[in-house]
Order: sequence, then C-alpha cells, then structure tokens
Amino acid sequence: MLRDWDKVKMYDLTQPLSHLTPPWPTYEPLQIKFFKRLCPNGANGQLITTSNHVGTHLDGPLHFCGHGKDIASLPLDFLVGPGVVVDISDMAEDYGVYTPRDITDRAEVKQGDILIIHTGYHHYSWDQPKADEVRYMTRHPGPTREFADWCLKTGIKWIGVDCGSADHPMNTKIREWMPGPAKECDAFMRRRYGKSMDELLPAADYQVMHIALFPHNLIHAENIGGQIDEILGRRLIIGCFPWRFVGGESSICRIVAFDHAGD
Repeated sequence: MLRDWDKVKMYDLTQPLSHLTPPWPTYEPLQIKFFKRLCPNGANGQLITTSNHVGTHLDGPLHFCGHGKDIASLPLDFLVGPGVVVDISDMAEDYGVYTPRDITDRAEVKQGDILIIHTGYHHYSWDQPKADEVRYMTRHPGPTREFADWCLKTGIKWIGVDCGSADHPMNTKIREWMPGPAKECDAFMRRRYGKSMDELLPAADYQVMHIALFPHNLIHAENIGGQIDEILGRRLIIGCFPWRFVGGESSICRIVAFDHAGD
C-alpha cells in the first residue's frame, strides 16, 4: 500500500510535551533539568522524571491488569495498522455520553481497526488558544459499559481519544477527587438523559474502558491532538510508537497517521 513513499503524507497526532504539559489528575508531571551544559564545545545532557501519563501516551494492559502485557510486549503489527478517525464533535458536550451508534452513524468500523475518536476536546488542551485544563480533563464526554462491550464485540485493535481519558471523567478517580464537577455532572445527566450519574455510571462499571478491556489487550491512547482536525472521517494507516519499555505499564508515545490514499 505504501509503494511510493514520496507520495505518502504523514499527520502527527501527538500533543506537545514539556514541563508545562499537565499530567492526568493525581499523576506526577514531567520534570526536566540539564545535568551538564557544555555546548558548543561538548554535549548537552538532560535528566527527566515523569509518570507515564503525561501528554500523548499509550495505556498498556499492565496499567489495569496485573497479569497484562508490558509495553515492550506489544508487537509492531499491533501498534500500526488500518484505522478510522471518527468525528463526534457535533454531539460532544461537557459531561456528555457517547454510544456505539454515535460512532457507527458516522463511519464504518471494521474488525481489527484502530479507532480514533475525535470529540473536539483537544481544542481545550494546554497548547491551544482555548486552553482550559479543567474542562479538558474533567468535563469531556465519555462512554458507558455499552460502549466497552461494543468495542470487544467489534474486534477493535486499540482506541485513541483526543481528551484526558477514554473513560468518562466521572467514571474515574476525578468523581471523588472533584465533588463540585461531580454534582454538576449529576444535574446535567438528570436533565439530558433522565438518569442520575449513579445510574449511568454505576460503581460496578468503574473505569470500564480500562478494567473491562485491558485483560483482553484492548487498550487505548489518550491525549491525542496535533493535526487530528485535518483527517476527520478518513481511513488511514495509524501508528503508535511508545518506548520499547520492558516492565512498562504505559508509555509516552508518538502517534502518526499515514495517508496512503494515492496508492
């Protein structure tokens, strides 16, 4: 499919990474320092300390499954393959819930696909003109168990999202950590869906996109951004490139889409 490499266009779907990049709430941020500065007569050298959940990163099976694979055990033919970028930003709203039908009404998702979900909330990430860290991390839309079950049934390879988590933020630790937004979410869900937050996101389904899927090696990348707006609704080859991280539960990564439409 990629015979004429000079005709292949690449799109970087990676959020910029620096000491300014916010980690997922409650996780340690990236810290960086020079341990030597000898340029131009020698080498510059840096040290970093970070959690694995800063900026664009791939959650590995080991992140939520004690017997799961580490990042180094994920083969390249798993990390790279055909996929589709599905734009649901027309219906995305603070604390909203998206369903399998919201995906299938907008794109064909095939068995073995990499599924990238564009909510539009990457426009609130730290590097954007409309940056709103609280909204980006704690108010983005997310799914319920119905969606997790559909992902398994469909045979998706892995998922990417352009927001803080593949789970609804109020189906994570954020619900307990930020009681104010949790009350806002409950009131919204009662108005919007006629159900309480506890009914839509029961305790038994806590972090369902992680806990229910990772034992099946159905994992996801979070904090996608970059040039994603340029490839909405399109089928491409998508690649995720984490560290070859032995023992790694997750990894900072780079995600690239390869446009092979001219082949």
